Amino acid sequence: MSGEAGAIGSDQIIFATGGYDHTIKLWQTHTGNCQKTLQHAESQVNMLEITPDRRYLAAASYQHIRMFDLTTTNQNHDFNYEGVPKNVTAVGFEKNTKWMYSGGEDGKVRIWDLRETTNNPHHYEVFAPVTCVQLHPNQSEVFIGDQNGTIHMWDMKTDNADQYIPDLDNMIIDLAINPDGTHLAAVNSKGRCFIWSISGGCKSEERTTILPKNKFEAHPRQALKCKFSPDSNYLVTTSSDQTAKIWDAKNNFKLIKELKHNNKRWVWDAAFSSDSQYLFTGSSDNIARLWNVKDGTIEREYVGHQKAITTIAFRDVFVPA
Repeated sequence: MSGEAGAIGSDQIIFATGGYDHTIKLWQTHTGNCQKTLQHAESQVNMLEITPDRRYLAAASYQHIRMFDLTTTNQNHDFNYEGVPKNVTAVGFEKNTKWMYSGGEDGKVRIWDLRETTNNPHHYEVFAPVTCVQLHPNQSEVFIGDQNGTIHMWDMKTDNADQYIPDLDNMIIDLAINPDGTHLAAVNSKGRCFIWSISGGCKSEERTTILPKNKFEAHPRQALKCKFSPDSNYLVTTSSDQTAKIWDAKNNFKLIKELKHNNKRWVWDAAFSSDSQYLFTGSSDNIARLWNVKDGTIEREYVGHQKAITTIAFRDVFVPA
């Protein structure tokens, strides 16, 4: 497959960006050149996610989740998951690519069986627009954030759920669980970041519990994303205050670096490299950037979008299940 023009080989780095210009772009990370542009004419792209097997790219948008096969030169989507009456705001995958989860503004989190062709997903309803969804590393619990400021912890095995409200009436914008499965982070519309310790849940008979650990003012304006690095050492937050900030997850979440560009635009999304030494960001100035985490310097820019980049997806190594 790697020999086809425009196709992505199983050993290649995958870096995708999407946004308000109704396109998805796949980039060569070392040159900054665009390898392929996928059209997404129906709406803006709300979120991108790459399947663990690196074969498909999922694009969440208005009323649809479209799946693009990265191993072919086909410019069109291969699968379309529909039935959501409003915006799909979150999408992700189980580690063996057996099922996909999504969240939407209709207040539902859906579980899509990728081995079936029928769109009849199991779902959990939170009765408020869903802003973000994260799967616990145990693959059986789903953490959900909503516009009312509530975090829901849904156990798919029992269908039970617990609710947490860290900051009443302030929207939860994003959630992240570190790869170790020991910490949960959340950011909200006031720019605050909340950290919980996670315990239990790794064995079938254990119940997961979360305990408040830290709370800090990450940004003076609303936060947009939070993500842990693959080594669990860092947390990055992005914001409408035109910055991305890197926090020390091993040292009480002290600020390490503030990443800021002179263009002064919203920083919508971010993604770490697998060695946690580099960070990609996407901004309202239509440009994605590669930063050196240690130095806080820009290594490369990816120019080609005509409107704001709102979402990034990145995989540089294959991690077997």
